[in-house]
Amino acid sequence: FRRLRREEQEGIDYRTHLSQGTSGIAVIAPHGGGIEPGTMELAKEIAESIHTFYCFEGIKKTRNADLHITSENFDEFHGLSAVKRSKTVLAIHGCDGDEEAVYLGGLDNDLKETIKKFLIQAGFRVEKSPRPALQGKSQRNICNRCGAGGGVQFEISKGLRKRMFANLTRQGRKHKTETLCRFVSAARKALSGT
Repeated sequence: FRRLRREEQEGIDYRTHLSQGTSGIAVIAPHGGGIEPGTMELAKEIAESIHTFYCFEGIKKTRNADLHITSENFDEFHGLSAVKRSKTVLAIHGCDGDEEAVYLGGLDNDLKETIKKFLIQAGFRVEKSPRPALQGKSQRNICNRCGAGGGVQFEISKGLRKRMFANLTRQGRKHKTETLCRFVSAARKALSGT
């Protein structure tokens, strides 16, 4: 992040969002806005006012991919502090692919299985990513740096994210679809244990 901050300006190229919840769970989108479109909106919906919400949002007109800090190297101060104060973390990411799927990773296997069960019941295709880099297995991954030593990483395909909004433009992401509502409801139920 120190390197990124030398080349990019807060408020012009990126901004951070943080609201503190009381549940001990943080729902984060470290690549929000134009970096991985739809992830910030989804994380915020899942968090509501119960869970801590954090997002690093790319707001450049173009080239938001330049703001991508890998999950193992993610060290923006507010995000890292929120994660370390939390018992567990859900990290919402976006991946390429026209398929409509969510790939779950991270080191909290129990929570991962619970989330998988609720998402499948809600009609979503849930898999383990075939790409090791997207499985969230590293202890250094931002989703695993929480108090419990393991969280859950969501990699949501572009195809599925497109179904959650009118489209993935900044304006289109203001219009949520039934798909997003169903996904959020399943994730919230998994977190509440109901």
